[in-house]
Amino acid sequence: MAYNGYVTTIKNLRKHPNADRLQLGECFGNTVCVSMEYVDNQIGIYFPTDGQLSEEFCNYNNLIRKKDENGVNVGGYMDPGKRNVTSIKLRGEKSDGLFMPIGSLDFTGVDTSTLKVGDTITVINGHEICKKYIPRGKTLNRKLGNKTRKKRTPIAPLFIEHADTEQLAYNIDAFKYGDQIEITLKMHGTSQRTAYLPVLKGFKKTLLDRILRREGTPMYDWGYVTGTRRTVLDNYDGGYYGNDEFRKQHADFFEGKLLKGEEVYYEVVGFTTTGTPIMGKVSNKKLNDKEFIKQYGDVTTFSYGCESPNSDFYVYRMTMTNEDGDIVEYTPDYMRYRCEQMGCKCVPVFWKGFLKGFSECSAGDVVKSIAEQFYDGPDPVGKNHVREGVVVRIINRPKFTAYKHKNFSFKCLEGIVKAEADAPDMEEAQEIENEEETS
Repeated sequence: MAYNGYVTTIKNLRKHPNADRLQLGECFGNTVCVSMEYVDNQIGIYFPTDGQLSEEFCNYNNLIRKKDENGVNVGGYMDPGKRNVTSIKLRGEKSDGLFMPIGSLDFTGVDTSTLKVGDTITVINGHEICKKYIPRGKTLNRKLGNKTRKKRTPIAPLFIEHADTEQLAYNIDAFKYGDQIEITLKMHGTSQRTAYLPVLKGFKKTLLDRILRREGTPMYDWGYVTGTRRTVLDNYDGGYYGNDEFRKQHADFFEGKLLKGEEVYYEVVGFTTTGTPIMGKVSNKKLNDKEFIKQYGDVTTFSYGCESPNSDFYVYRMTMTNEDGDIVEYTPDYMRYRCEQMGCKCVPVFWKGFLKGFSECSAGDVVKSIAEQFYDGPDPVGKNHVREGVVVRIINRPKFTAYKHKNFSFKCLEGIVKAEADAPDMEEAQEIENEEETS
């Protein structure tokens, strides 16, 4: 879950229509609110939504809320504990992320003249600047469960995690004319993967192994294995949701259907078997957007047409791995063909085709303009909540290459959920565990 600040310039500055001391500008196509001191094309650091700024950075730049002896705020607007960057509406205008002057890094001792547009920032001269924001409250369930025991012998050595999908806006240069592109719905649920691969069945022990109390030689045979984004499941008890039974039915669906070496990646959406929404509910009233409430109601539940306590799944990727570990990426069309054979659904497709040249636009700008025709609006599956966004995949790459693009309203809702959360969501909780185990 990588997060960076980006050295860039702010463009298209104009007066905020409802605030005398604020301007609106553009960074990576996102609208940001800044003070009147900024000028067009000024270099600085853009911090996207969903990040956390370091305490040192915030203190140096007076970004944290604090009051003087008279109760008057003499600091910034950030919560001293969270220090998270969010998407909000500020006096009726979008503010998506945070732009800071390049001088905000002076405390690090770096020569800011050496920083150039396009550089990414997390740590400078040993000073942490930012990282991904993950709520870390007291209620984090340390018994995430269902994870294979940590040992040198892997349960399924060819069972490959799905790579993190980076943001489209910061990877515009990844596209070129002639690329074959597919744009699909990004669904807000929990990741799951199932494969038919060599799985650990036990250990063959020699007499010496027994004497020395060693594990022996691992023995593998073809079998089914299922996991979340980061872990391998060996049972469905416990887990982040208290009960991961809802995952079992979807893993079981593939038994007897996958070919040797096939791994399928899919998003599970809806509710757990106890009726808990897989992704938390959020009050739409906190958006302060009457039109949004009129369209989607007072509360958002990412149900995707499921009724509690039911869930569903949608496939978004398939691969074939041979016994030597060589991976063949299925094209989206062949993935859908295999899913049709098995009788399961794939993520909805909005657009596919080849990028054709336009002299006045880069290939990435063309992709972004196409993606933004589909990344907002009612979810096409459940139709009763806003969609998260889209995923743009480049098909003609030897490895899986895709970028996500979320809409502003969803990012605002996601920010509210995180602001109110006293614990991370499941995948973020697993990320914390991975950090702690490797630190």
